[in-house]
Amino acid sequence: QVQLVESGGGLVQPGASLRLSCEASGMIFSIYPMAWYRQAPGKQREKVAHISPGGSTMYVDSVKGRFTISRDNAKNMVYLQMSSLKPEDTAVYYCYTLVGTGYWGQGTQVTVSS
Repeated sequence: QVQLVESGGGLVQPGASLRLSCEASGMIFSIYPMAWYRQAPGKQREKVAHISPGGSTMYVDSVKGRFTISRDNAKNMVYLQMSSLKPEDTAVYYCYTLVGTGYWGQGTQVTVSS
């Protein structure tokens, strides 16, 4: 059974940084792409960043230059380093992998507010 467990969210001020972590189990982690999504109140869930098994990355325009996705295949971990956070980054952040029909983590809340 695939499981994804996120951690690292919290309440921070604008301009601060946070690193989200996602630990995967029950899958051959190194061969699957991984992604981070987010969902703000009243909005649709959107893909924030994606990383291929080989480490190629893509980002939604609104986070380019501020967020960095990375993975550690030896630890079955994927990370999202977030810098220069803005109030509009406030959302629940989810880890996702397309194994079978796809699996989601439980989400971690990120709140950016002064």
